[in-house]
Amino acid sequence: MIGRLKGILIHKAPPWIVIDVHGVGYELEAPMSTFYDLPEVGREVFLFTHYAQKEDSVALYGFLREAERRLFRDVQKVSGIGAKIALAVLSGASVDQFARLVQAGDVTALTRIPGIGKKTAERMVVELRDRAADLTAGAPGAAVAAGDPLAEAITALQALGYKPAEAERMAKKVAGDGDAAETIIRKALQSALR
Repeated sequence: MIGRLKGILIHKAPPWIVIDVHGVGYELEAPMSTFYDLPEVGREVFLFTHYAQKEDSVALYGFLREAERRLFRDVQKVSGIGAKIALAVLSGASVDQFARLVQAGDVTALTRIPGIGKKTAERMVVELRDRAADLTAGAPGAAVAAGDPLAEAITALQALGYKPAEAERMAKKVAGDGDAAETIIRKALQSALR
């Protein structure tokens, strides 16, 4: 299994990129969200990867952000969706946009993504609604906006074992103007015990 690659970007032509890692050229397929932020050819790049092996083929997919790889994997868990549609999702919407559309049940907006019809969009809403909160809130230990006490509190509550959506709800319910992260966490935990 190949989980990440760090090397020199030697070729890019959507959807394909080639990265030279110590003399070995890895060919990866990447969504447009990754392409937009790639450095120039000849520069170093770090990509999270997803390795897929089927009966008749092997493929390697590359992503600049862990959240994109996670969404790519989650979308493919929906019945009838493969890598091609998962790449289209990431090419047509950011992780946050997609998560918001799924949480809101906006089937019409989802069908604007190439390759997604009404039935597929409906399946995505049903099967991904619970996981969409995880995508927007980020995983425990994810980078937190500096100086944002609410975001710090949410991340800390997740680290304590609360699900992302629950941590966000708890923190927002008790957060007051000017509260430090520690204060929000303490108030959220006290509220949960009542």
